[in-house]
Amino acid sequence: MDLEKEFGDPYLPGNPLGHHAIIEADERGEVFEAGEKLLDSLSVNAEFVPRRLGGRLGTADEFIRRLRPVFRRDAALGIGYGVPTLLASLNVWLAADNARQQDALAVKILGGSKVCLAHGTPGMYPDPAALEVTARERGGRHVLDGHAGLVFNSDRADNAVVIARTAYTENRHSRSLLLVDLTALPNESRRRSPRVRTLGLRDCHLGGLEFSMCPVPQDSLIGSARSGADLARRSSEIGGCLTMGLSLGMLDASLFTVMRFALHRRLYGRTVSDIPHAKATIAGAFADLLIADCLVTTVARALHVLPGHSRAYAAASRYLVPLLLENAMNELSVVLGARYYLREGEHAIFGKHFRDLPSLSLLYPDRTPEITIAAHLPAFAHAQRYPSSSAASASIFTPEMELPPLEHNEHPARAQGDPLLACLEPWLDELRGEAKTATDLSTIATLLLTELEHLATHVGQAHVWQLDPANSTDSDSLAERYAVLLAATACLGIWRHNRDRRVLAGPAWIRVALRRLLGRLMPGTPPSARELDEELFTELLTRAAEGTSFCLDEDPVHRTLPR
Repeated sequence: MDLEKEFGDPYLPGNPLGHHAIIEADERGEVFEAGEKLLDSLSVNAEFVPRRLGGRLGTADEFIRRLRPVFRRDAALGIGYGVPTLLASLNVWLAADNARQQDALAVKILGGSKVCLAHGTPGMYPDPAALEVTARERGGRHVLDGHAGLVFNSDRADNAVVIARTAYTENRHSRSLLLVDLTALPNESRRRSPRVRTLGLRDCHLGGLEFSMCPVPQDSLIGSARSGADLARRSSEIGGCLTMGLSLGMLDASLFTVMRFALHRRLYGRTVSDIPHAKATIAGAFADLLIADCLVTTVARALHVLPGHSRAYAAASRYLVPLLLENAMNELSVVLGARYYLREGEHAIFGKHFRDLPSLSLLYPDRTPEITIAAHLPAFAHAQRYPSSSAASASIFTPEMELPPLEHNEHPARAQGDPLLACLEPWLDELRGEAKTATDLSTIATLLLTELEHLATHVGQAHVWQLDPANSTDSDSLAERYAVLLAATACLGIWRHNRDRRVLAGPAWIRVALRRLLGRLMPGTPPSARELDEELFTELLTRAAEGTSFCLDEDPVHRTLPR
């Protein structure tokens, strides 16, 4: 399946799958039907079903790479077509001892059915209980009551994975997951609530599901009773990482749009790309894209190799990647100038990606990754007692190495240490010794080591309650510090293990990437040297001319620069 080839050049006039058609659907607030028909013809719904059940879903990083072309065109198409189906069905694929349920759902999805994820939204409204579904056992059945709000594809999903409260106490055993066939429910006991309009993803349907004394069969339970919170959390880790990886396609496409503009728009007798500030901005956005890709790729593979630690890693990617992408988009909008505001023409797709990107947060039941990071920090503080496994790090940072399948353990052992971040100190020490030709790299390595020591010291001296974001304003800065240092580890790991690849071979990108990460921890850090910006900009030009993506994968893309 070559989605890039099938979509064709989005800038080509008359392409029914190009930017013009996508923008028109967005303006109408309607599903991009031509795009959905293409995905149907390629049986893309099979990407959401594991291979053992007849689908094509394999490893997390492979899924991201295969589906990213959809998000390069239109994130709303990817979400409207199937991302909610994946996020919901992951709960079924990961649950143990439910082969019949898995087989039945696989057949439905492969046949074209959609699944939505129905969860409450506590904390977003004055009365959280009004936006929550409860389940009670009565007469050998589950009876659902309540309202699940902000549900993607609630209008056309045949099935829903419902996160329901089954106990009044608030703990990890207070919820169960139910796979509900919406088409088999009595009309008087369930209702699809009206669509909610959003600033971004305007061609997606976001609504809700309401249940009133709604009976569902006993065998609709996913996994064991009252284990729903843990299972949903594991599914959210995986789904969040996958969505972050797909979203990189939006910055990739936006960066190309700005490149097209900068290379051909003339100001003061030269092109915009010849202006040093514009060139540095574009190069910086490219560096942010590579940083985000390093972090997402590392976390995606850690989901397989280090499942006991992946909760914190997935939370770090959920925390930092949106910040990196939104910051890059903001900076690129300055290069576009007034054209950023246009909703038609060849640059209008940038505005759509700009609006859609923040709206991706609506996909997740848990919108507070910093809390998850804070809970992991005590384990990080003792990381040096549990050194990293070189075999594990090699399998994470080497894309060619095979990965074990994704799994969920209902009774996981408490994870010890932090195998990934334990790599950072020895790698930075080694980098200081190697950086004879790049003194700034040695300086950056020293400063990052200082930041690592500062985080370990701060966490080691803090009481557990002080790490809770509800009790301390410092916890947010600690969460950001942890996420940034994990991103630095990811960049160094991929650089060390993949020096045979062109962009990763030289030190330019890692010097810029580490400096930009350091700047997030130490405001006022000087920008990278102009010659480094030139080198990254030249790499972008080469990729644009050769027709390869701006991401780490360097996969072929179908888009052209104007002559």
